[in-house]
Amino acid sequence: MNESHLSPSELIINPDGSIYHLNIKPGDIAQTIITVGDPARVQDITKHFESIEVDVHHREFRTQTGYYKSKRITVISTGIGTDNIDIVFNELDALVNIDFETRSIKPVHTELNFIRVGTSGAIQLDIPINSLIVSEIAVGFDGLIHFYKDTHFLDEAFSNALIKHTHWNSNKSAPYVVAADKSLLDLFRMDTDFKSGVTVTNVGFYAPQGRKLRLNLEDEELNEKLRTFQMNGKRITNLEMETSGIYGMASLLGHKAISLNAILANRTNGEFSSDPTKTVEKLIKKTLDLLAI
Repeated sequence: MNESHLSPSELIINPDGSIYHLNIKPGDIAQTIITVGDPARVQDITKHFESIEVDVHHREFRTQTGYYKSKRITVISTGIGTDNIDIVFNELDALVNIDFETRSIKPVHTELNFIRVGTSGAIQLDIPINSLIVSEIAVGFDGLIHFYKDTHFLDEAFSNALIKHTHWNSNKSAPYVVAADKSLLDLFRMDTDFKSGVTVTNVGFYAPQGRKLRLNLEDEELNEKLRTFQMNGKRITNLEMETSGIYGMASLLGHKAISLNAILANRTNGEFSSDPTKTVEKLIKKTLDLLAI
């Protein structure tokens, strides 16, 4: 078999010509793609669209493509976690950069713009709930990017300093650090409501984020260690579960990515938003208006 020809077990195409997990076809997606975790949030965004031309829901993956102020945008739910980011980003990339007829990589690369619209918890006392953070840097505790080669874009000095500061347990995946796309970062920093931050992506919601219900934590002080860490004048601001995978996969695949965070909780003082829906709606509207510029 020709090495450039992707086998049926590697590139899985459904009988109707759609990609395996997402169930969408080449041409169904725009070059600007908003990702959300919750399938229900897709419609929270597309209710603002003038029209919708694609609407597909398979498993946790809901995809809608339409127009907002004449700009074609796709909104897709990924579910929670970087394991799903691996699926979604590889399959979205395949839709534009692999010829499904010949099963070969296209000679001309198509670049996509990914914008995560999600929720997050702050760990710094001076970051209020209901504020908005754009992730300038992502720190991954998930391990996803370590399965890929050509990760020259990772900031090893940052990750090494964090490992030292936290006395990182070597049984856990080594943290990796990856930056946002600068052009998208600059776009969202045009709105002064967005404050730049360093976002940690955790591999779970409970123990990995320092939450304790009935089970003991391996490191009771991890969140405090993260809160007190600084590197080149930057500090860790918030915790969530997808951003490092998004930044890493986008960098590997030759795309642009940015993560936008509605701060619904402050983990240090124990507060949670009394109106999370309002905060998320504010983030959605600001995101769409900036993308339509």
